[in-house]
Amino acid sequence: MSGKLYLCATPIGNLEDITFRVIETLKSVDLVAAEDTRHTLKLLNHFDIKAKLTSYHEYNKFEKADELVVKLLAGENIALVTDAGTPGISDPGEELVKKCYEAGIEVTSLPGASAVTVALSMCGLSSRRFVFEGFLPSDKKEHKEALERIKDETRTIVIYEAPHRILRTLKELLETLGDRRIRICRELTKIHESVMALTLTEAVSWFEENEPKGEMVVVIEGKDPKEIQAEKEQSWQEMSLEEHVEYYVAQGFDEKEAMKLVAKDRGISKRDVYDAIKK
Repeated sequence: MSGKLYLCATPIGNLEDITFRVIETLKSVDLVAAEDTRHTLKLLNHFDIKAKLTSYHEYNKFEKADELVVKLLAGENIALVTDAGTPGISDPGEELVKKCYEAGIEVTSLPGASAVTVALSMCGLSSRRFVFEGFLPSDKKEHKEALERIKDETRTIVIYEAPHRILRTLKELLETLGDRRIRICRELTKIHESVMALTLTEAVSWFEENEPKGEMVVVIEGKDPKEIQAEKEQSWQEMSLEEHVEYYVAQGFDEKEAMKLVAKDRGISKRDVYDAIKK
C-alpha cells in the first residue's frame, strides 16, 4: 500500500500561525521534503519536531520528484513544505503533486497561511474575483506578454515581487496599465507588517526615494469595464461601417451576423448598417 503526500502550509512570518494539524503531521511522517532544509530546520526546532529532512526545490524538482514518488509507492508518508505559505502555489511542489496523481498516490492539503489570501483580505480592494500571477517571468518576452495579458484584466491582480525589482516592475505596470489603485503589502504577519495604499504613480515616486526591503505582495485594482467599453467604442468610431463589418467577417462571421454585431457595437439599427454598406 502506498503512502500519502501531505502538503503542509507553514507560517509566512509569525510562527504562531502554524496549525496543530500541521505540527502533528510533521511529527508523524517518515520524511519532510523542504524547499530550504536550513530554513525548515529552524521551524522544526522551534516546535521540537524531530523529523528527517530532504531538499526539494526549483532546481531539483524533476529528478527529486521521481525519487519521492518511489518512496511514496513503497509506503512512506511524506510532508512537503515550502519556505513560507502553502506548497504547490507558485512553487515547485506543483511538479510533485502532478507526479503523485500520475502514480495513483493520495495527496492531501493541510490549509494554513497564504500570502495571497492574507494580502487580499486586508487590502480594501475587490476580492470577489481575482487573478494571481505570482512572480512575473524573468524572460523578457514572457515578461512583456504577462504585462499585456493583465492590461485589460477587470479582476483584482495579485503579484509577488522582490525588493531589488519592485521599482522597475512598478514603472512597467504604470506604463502598461495606466495609473491604478494598488496595495503594497510587506512583512505580512510580522511585527512591522504594513500595507501601503497608493496609486501606481505614487508608488513609483515613493520607491524612487526609499529603499525597498523584504519581499512584497502587490495587489492591483482591475480595469474598469466601463473604460474598456469606452475604448472599444472609440476604436469603432475610427472605422468606417464597411471596415467594421469586415472586421467581424475576417473573424469568421457571415455578413448578416457581422452587421448585427456592428449595430450592437455602435448602438444603431441593423437596417442603418445594411443601408450604409449597400449604397
